[in-house]
Amino acid sequence: MLLFALLVLCALVLLSLPVASALGLLAFSLSELFAFFPLDKAIGEVSWTASTEFVLVAVPMFILMGELLLRSGMAEDMYRALDAWVGRIPGGLMHTNIAACAFFAATSGSSVATAATVGTVSLPNLKRYAYNEPLFLGTLAAGGTLGILIPPSINMILYAVLAEESVTELYLAAFIPGLLLAVLFSLLVLAACLARPDWGGVTRPGDWAMRLRTLPALGPPLVLFLLVVGSIYAGVATPTEASALGVIAALLLALRRGALGWKMLGDCFEGTARTTCMVMLIVVAAFFLNFVMSSIGLINAVTDLVTGLSWPPIAVMLAIIGFYLVLGCFMETLSLMIATTPIVVPIIKAIGYDPIWFGVVYMILLEVALITPPVGVNLFVVQSVRGGGALRDVIVGATPFVLVMMSMIGLLIAFPGIATVLPSLFTPKT
Repeated sequence: MLLFALLVLCALVLLSLPVASALGLLAFSLSELFAFFPLDKAIGEVSWTASTEFVLVAVPMFILMGELLLRSGMAEDMYRALDAWVGRIPGGLMHTNIAACAFFAATSGSSVATAATVGTVSLPNLKRYAYNEPLFLGTLAAGGTLGILIPPSINMILYAVLAEESVTELYLAAFIPGLLLAVLFSLLVLAACLARPDWGGVTRPGDWAMRLRTLPALGPPLVLFLLVVGSIYAGVATPTEASALGVIAALLLALRRGALGWKMLGDCFEGTARTTCMVMLIVVAAFFLNFVMSSIGLINAVTDLVTGLSWPPIAVMLAIIGFYLVLGCFMETLSLMIATTPIVVPIIKAIGYDPIWFGVVYMILLEVALITPPVGVNLFVVQSVRGGGALRDVIVGATPFVLVMMSMIGLLIAFPGIATVLPSLFTPKT
């Protein structure tokens, strides 16, 4: 039954059906073939349950916050300020790309938005300063993936809803791994540019006076991060409340810059509505599928099958990682996460792993899927912003970062405290 479901889902995705349609069709197919209680009798109840999940209110809020940051010009100023501080390290603007992606990820929560925004600002400098093209493009594609790991992450909110876990604990768990992964990305660039100095581009002059002049441009994203994530970590606001605070702060910052206008607000609202509608349609379709899988006993059957194999937990974990590495090459990350989380999380719990810790590992696996062909979304985002050239350059440049991500997963398995130390120190308010 599981094999049938996976084959049908893969076939529908390969036929280029929208993800929500593919999930919905699979749900109704399984319902007609196997369920004793048909889905069409419960469609209203399931839709209402999915749509009224309070924590999902944070999704459009975080999307709107990223839109305001981008369209007000704060993102571009942030990039220039970061370049003044980290652009003198061997590798120059490639370190700036990674740092800017980390900063923007901490305010937008979206990998695609992060890669597109930073790419738009940085790519004009690629040829101007003679950087190694594949590696430069790789820093944008891989750096953009930090949007689903560094809090506040939209994908983590969806994982929390599907796995019935605390968003706050997930944000706490992801903070150190997110920063560490960004540092590892930069170390990879540094090592490559020390080995091949010509890859690091033309050295640009800089001084402390210029760095201090650009420092205020880092204020807005830092204020947003501290307000949103700080209020969550301090336990004074839920993720949903913190997302609303972030939007208010972003509006005030845009007003202070003189960038707030009716056209700008209209563009922000339109972009937010488009993205939110896409996400929520997929979420509702996923709830249909989850309802059917639960009613026909598929989730319990798979859990019993895996636990009955008598494999050691680490072997099961490695098999799950391999499963996602393969499936991530062929499925878009949002659909991959929503379709498989209800099946995998019960297995994780049954073999004794912490679902909060696994949520961090899961996000890194989704990051890998974002930059592995043939369906690596960030590869196409960077190629689109680039506006020409061979897609092969982006793929080649992103490949070393896949190895870094796998190393990060290895570190999390060997030292789970990297992800669990902050949740264990706090008693978060959900």
